[in-house]
Amino acid sequence: QEKLLSWKHLKLIAELSKCPPTSPATCRYTQLYKYRLISGFCNNRQNPRWGAANTALVRWLPAEYEDGESEPKGWNPERLHNGFQLPPLRHYIHNLKTVDDSYSQLLVDWGQYISHDITLTPQSTSTDGSGVDCLKTCENVHPCFPIQVNRESNICCMPFFRSTSDCFVNFQSGIRQALQRQQLNAMTSFIDASAVYGRDLKLESFLRDLPGRNGKLAVNARFKDPKGRPYLPFVTKLPSACHQDLQGERVECFSAGDNRVSEGLPLTSLHTLWLREHNRIAEALKHINGHWSPEMIYQETRKIIGALHQIITLRDYAPKIIGPESFKDYIGPYRGYDPSVDPSIANVFATAAFRFGHATISPILYRLNESFQEDERFPHLRLHNTLFSPWRIVKEGGIEPVLRGVIGSAASAVSADMLLADEVTERLVVLDTLKQMDLAALNLQRGRDHGLPGYNDWREFCGLQRIKTLDDLSLAVGDCRVAKRILDIYKHPDNIDVYPGGLVERLLPGSRTGPLFACLIGRQMKVLRDGDRFWWEADGVFTQQQKEELLKFSLSHLICDNSDIGEVPPDPFRLGNYPSHYVSCDQIPSMNLVAWKEEMGEDLKRCGLPKQINNGDYILSSTSRKVVALYSCYHGFTLKGAAVIVCMGNRWRNQPPQCNSTLLMGNIPMAMSIINRLAVSMSHCEPCTCVKLTSCYLLIFIRLCFRRTVSPLTLNKSTFPVSHLLVFFCICLI
Repeated sequence: QEKLLSWKHLKLIAELSKCPPTSPATCRYTQLYKYRLISGFCNNRQNPRWGAANTALVRWLPAEYEDGESEPKGWNPERLHNGFQLPPLRHYIHNLKTVDDSYSQLLVDWGQYISHDITLTPQSTSTDGSGVDCLKTCENVHPCFPIQVNRESNICCMPFFRSTSDCFVNFQSGIRQALQRQQLNAMTSFIDASAVYGRDLKLESFLRDLPGRNGKLAVNARFKDPKGRPYLPFVTKLPSACHQDLQGERVECFSAGDNRVSEGLPLTSLHTLWLREHNRIAEALKHINGHWSPEMIYQETRKIIGALHQIITLRDYAPKIIGPESFKDYIGPYRGYDPSVDPSIANVFATAAFRFGHATISPILYRLNESFQEDERFPHLRLHNTLFSPWRIVKEGGIEPVLRGVIGSAASAVSADMLLADEVTERLVVLDTLKQMDLAALNLQRGRDHGLPGYNDWREFCGLQRIKTLDDLSLAVGDCRVAKRILDIYKHPDNIDVYPGGLVERLLPGSRTGPLFACLIGRQMKVLRDGDRFWWEADGVFTQQQKEELLKFSLSHLICDNSDIGEVPPDPFRLGNYPSHYVSCDQIPSMNLVAWKEEMGEDLKRCGLPKQINNGDYILSSTSRKVVALYSCYHGFTLKGAAVIVCMGNRWRNQPPQCNSTLLMGNIPMAMSIINRLAVSMSHCEPCTCVKLTSCYLLIFIRLCFRRTVSPLTLNKSTFPVSHLLVFFCICLI
């Protein structure tokens, strides 16, 4: 291939296919702007795309496709692999699980929550121009890769959409690798609370309370909990696809930084806690630093919330998942930001290793009362009755019964012969799909779709012995019967998929994973930490006093401050008996936000605060010992004028910029056309008709010019003579 195509030809093909290579992002003002960008771009100034949203999952081992470029293993069912056909994907034993009395179900739910913060693989759709409906075909034709079902089943296949491929071409890689299909991560790779704030400016703007100019997040306008605490806002597209109570008002899908927020009640509850925590901290910082702009309040709060996500994940969660020894071997102590480390999410991590948690999903959602007993008003639920059902939060007691349930019930344990609960292999509910799905089969098919190398190749990657015989596999699994069943299914050790292979390994001491997944998860967590310029421990991100306060935080503190729960375990990831292992919320350490108090400097006192602007805001920074104000516009607006103004002597050197609506400027010609039509109509209408016509055109004009703005626009007379409309109304009334 490298002999046939030059890079010049490859660039031309990329452009003709409307999949051009993306030029590197420009990182303007990164020396002045002290907060991470919502998209994750420019975290690494030399490699701006590293870890950014909508970039490719990285490969730690080369992809393995049947045709070398894009067709997954199993695309051609008759093809032999190591002398054997690949087995169907629904061969695993699906029984209820044992429980792990060491940990609470919250440990499982935090794993799901944080995986949504760092990974989201978008799928192709049936509307991508192929003309194929993946919900109706059982043939392998792009973008469909249906999961074949055993003959005894009453259906022939389950629908499966292949993951969206990445368009970006890295011209520093070899041509063969550039031509291979790569998958996207739609989220930022960083542990940055993007599940709270979003991954692009449009979503971030929707989630913020911009009209309030208070640095807070927007809340639900229709519902509050019984104590007046806010819920998440609803999605904009109504009616939403979420399930409904058969009686009373509709409760739509909630909206958050990640669109999977309504997937389950524990997940929704965690999102709700972080919304409330952001607004609680923002309110406190507003009083502590009265000279801060709304943008600074929002960004400082977002920075704190991101740091808390990092602390909970690396300090409290990861050691329990991979075990203390693996944490020491693969992650180790923090030694500072390393710009040579690529923090991007690895394909094998997102598609296999971190999906280990699917094997620990409980088939029952427990809901507990104030005494941590089953709530008579809101009994326990089968899992499939809770999926995409936010109405149960609003109408069945709020988030408290669910939170008590996840901290007061034991986590499900991984067992080699009890892989996944029937609730997620027989009754998994997927929005917009009428068929019930099988999570285990979806995970296996996704691994093949992504071209993941097999189990043995990843064991070798992690320095583990390759599996060659039944005895080798029995030793790795710790159960000869399970090892024999796996080899009976796959026929050859090199055919074993990485997901089931890693899942059935014998757990390491003090961990929830075997050696392979501990290695892959540990390696990923290390690069997420070391390759993040804004990691909470990195130099210059927080002061020493602020770091000490951040370390006082816990999930128990989050629950206490943002719910009606008054007693919690000190470590809510560990299961304890109520009430002996619980403490009152007033005994849980809390952060003192006074550590974020910032005195107004002498320069700023002389110059005064910078002027506020419509549809944008500023943050204060410094350069060459001078105070500067760095302005930016909200989504949908373009900056006109200098983005940076400097405090010189006793005044600001430049005038603040303006934020002009991109929608308004693009719609002015159409708006003026409407005015012309209106003027022509005036001389040929009865008074009543005239008023109706004027009102109609006026509404159209307002929609064109003011659509999706976040605060009222001030129209320049030269841009649009508003007085013309008044004249038209007067003519109608004569």
